Amino acid sequence: MENRKKVAFYTLGCKLNFSETSTIARNFNDEGFDRVDFEEIADIYVINTCSVTENADKQFKQVVRKAMKLNEKAFVAAVGCYAQLKPEELAAVDGVDLVLGATEKFKITDYIHDLSKNDMGEVHSCEIAEADFYVGSYSIGDRTRAFLKVQDGCDYKCTYCTIPLARGISRSDALENVLKNAKEISAQNIREIVLTGVNIGDYGKGEFGNKKHEHTFLDLVQALDKVEGIERLRISSIEPNLLKNETIEFVSKSRTFVPHFHIPLQSGSNDILKLMKRRYLREVYVDRVNKIREVMPHACIGVDVIVGFPGETDEHFLETYHFLNDLDISYLHVFTYSERDNTEAVDMEGVVPSNVRAKRSKMLRGLSVKKRRAFYESQLGTNRTVLFEGENKEGYIHGFTENYVKVKTPWNPELVNTLQEINLTKIDEDGSVRIEFLNKLAEV
Repeated sequence: MENRKKVAFYTLGCKLNFSETSTIARNFNDEGFDRVDFEEIADIYVINTCSVTENADKQFKQVVRKAMKLNEKAFVAAVGCYAQLKPEELAAVDGVDLVLGATEKFKITDYIHDLSKNDMGEVHSCEIAEADFYVGSYSIGDRTRAFLKVQDGCDYKCTYCTIPLARGISRSDALENVLKNAKEISAQNIREIVLTGVNIGDYGKGEFGNKKHEHTFLDLVQALDKVEGIERLRISSIEPNLLKNETIEFVSKSRTFVPHFHIPLQSGSNDILKLMKRRYLREVYVDRVNKIREVMPHACIGVDVIVGFPGETDEHFLETYHFLNDLDISYLHVFTYSERDNTEAVDMEGVVPSNVRAKRSKMLRGLSVKKRRAFYESQLGTNRTVLFEGENKEGYIHGFTENYVKVKTPWNPELVNTLQEINLTKIDEDGSVRIEFLNKLAEV
């Protein structure tokens, strides 16, 4: 057994990438490789790339350098979104031997016949129009939760986004396959499943490799709610125009789906939403938030927002700021607009200077801190259920309630990967919430 090759993985970007890395890692395992940590010496380093921010491009080079330091003779493969969009650019990075695009990444073991270093990275990247088949995947690296991919690709043409170029058309996993994967996950003592995809509200489209489908996102949610053994299901991110009232109402009464929604907004100005070619106006967003609050007053609502989009004047930005300030939401994910090749926005007028982008981003991050604090304060004194995670951080164990409040309590290994009934008592200096256990047996 001494001659088994070692492979290590590094994932940049989103939850979807994490689920796909796990699937690729299982393929290596089936081919007789042993997986090791990325900090260890390996024969192959596989880097799953992201193209959403400029930073991800820079990070890639740093990760390659790290791998080369660990083993300068190691074989380095790049897969994922950036590998599809800019394969030649990645292949030219010192140390990279293989670059695989969107359709090739799940067949990576077919391309690794010879682990000798190449002078120049070898590229296998399809035309993105060929990325029309679906590969299901899920990640189970973290014991407490798993990311389950249900959908891939996107048919939307937002003017800032390269994801349709990197991942192809919208397509979905067959419902029976999603349920099979969910059962496999729950059999491994994992308490929470996070549904992930590029545009998961579009679920059902492309179920048969074409535009026909018999299932919708609501069907998916209803079917998953019946799977035995799953204790928590979380919807990762869903477009406001695809989050229907029926889904919100179902989640409010569901056995397993938690009251937590992450809904991309991108701008609170209708002028900017139109320039972005988003498929809704701000009034629709207000409706979604109001509907959630009506049936789940305690729900956590997260928002994605982009600052510094071309044409965003100070007035537009303030419109977004006041819109979010007045909206009953729980936190923000703030993205500073960065130019991407082959997008419409890159040629638009009204470029916002980078120092102005940074200032706007800082203002919204400050608003997010205020919003999260207000949301946590609204939850003090309530009884919730916490799923505890596995890490001892400076003598404390952390976890999240069903409505995504981060809590902490003194470290106790018996709490790891358990669900506990608790009362939220006070907000700590670090922003997480202290608790009291309702079940005395859980106390140390």
